[in-house]
Amino acid sequence: MTKTKNRWLIALAAIAIQLSIGAAYAYSVYTTPISNEMGWTAKEITYAFTIMMALGGISAAFFGGFVEKNGPRKSAILAAFLFGFGQAGAGFAIQLDSLVMFLLTYGLLSGLGLGIGYIAPISTLVKWFPDRRGLATGMAVMGFGAGALITAPVAANLIGLFGVSSTFYMLGISYFILILVGASYIAPPPANWMPQGMQQAIDSGKKVMKKDLAQLTAKEAVKTRRFWMVWSMMLINVSAGIMIISVASPMSQELIGLSAAGAATLVGVMGIFNGGGRLGWAAISDYIGRPTVFTIFFGLQIIAFTMLPNITNVLIFQALILVIVSCYGGGFSNLPAFVGDLFGTKQLGAIHGFLLTTWSLGGIIGPVIVSQIRERTNSYEPVFYVFIVLVSIAFLISLLIRWDIKRIEGNLKSEKVTDVSSNGLNLQSDNN
Repeated sequence: MTKTKNRWLIALAAIAIQLSIGAAYAYSVYTTPISNEMGWTAKEITYAFTIMMALGGISAAFFGGFVEKNGPRKSAILAAFLFGFGQAGAGFAIQLDSLVMFLLTYGLLSGLGLGIGYIAPISTLVKWFPDRRGLATGMAVMGFGAGALITAPVAANLIGLFGVSSTFYMLGISYFILILVGASYIAPPPANWMPQGMQQAIDSGKKVMKKDLAQLTAKEAVKTRRFWMVWSMMLINVSAGIMIISVASPMSQELIGLSAAGAATLVGVMGIFNGGGRLGWAAISDYIGRPTVFTIFFGLQIIAFTMLPNITNVLIFQALILVIVSCYGGGFSNLPAFVGDLFGTKQLGAIHGFLLTTWSLGGIIGPVIVSQIRERTNSYEPVFYVFIVLVSIAFLISLLIRWDIKRIEGNLKSEKVTDVSSNGLNLQSDNN
């Protein structure tokens, strides 16, 4: 018999993959050095990041079926080549002084690798942790959030020592190796696998396992209203979070008079809450349920966006910002487990990929809303009122999806009762 792998090492392998691709969020470290060395404008350099982020969500949707068909190992290996060579290729583009090649390598190749690498381990982790879905996916997605925190200081030091192009070479090769190491161990569990003691706990009544609402393919899932409810909630949550992240520094300086150094500290702490929120909210969801967590997200954000325009206290203002950012991170970590709860694990990767289109779209909507309102009104305050409305809509949707889940569960119970009654009648007929 083949020895079953250790699921905690599987989780560690997933974290290794997520840490590597999460380095994408450290992009701002490169902007000034590249501009100084190459003479490219900050706007031109930022195009590469925009392309990569847009492709991250889009490729997750398009390659979800590929991940399901070929498994996490082959998918992660493909991600290693795309992301690793995309990063290293950016160094070659700088040596050649080619902005077009830089956009194609850092933007296109890295973006494709980012999307595939993000979803590759997630559906596998859900299957390895049927008892702790939220915690498992939270650990992996926290790794993604922590990638930038680790990469930013490392990249800054390497640039100072070896220059920009050499830094891209070294980090690209490092990402390639780290993702391959993760890919070498990650694998799905045997069919119907459960951790030791779980089945006995269920049989004895010590543990109650809530069954998935359904086992649907990706094509079946997108035809359900609960899919579009989740999609809408994620879009609003992502838009709100990225809006805050994109303007946190200038907004805090303008509205509450935070110093430039204080604003920079706030941005750093936001990174911690983004990553910590991914793990914390996901772990909590295992106890109170994913629908409840999403309702809490939007309830907290309604309070935060309502209070922000009237707050003058520096600490309270920052605390409210951090609450919104933690909900943003928590949305990403709860999403895979929520997909499993609602649609099963048959094609979890593909369904998760479709829902991650909100990542790309929200990354555009949030910054556009805040930049347009700021430009036209010369103030950030109207932005909060817009998001009070949007988040309130998401709150209502979170209540509707809870009702929809209860309705479906009620129908399933009725069907079981009908089946039992029919079987009883059939047995009586046979005895007669």
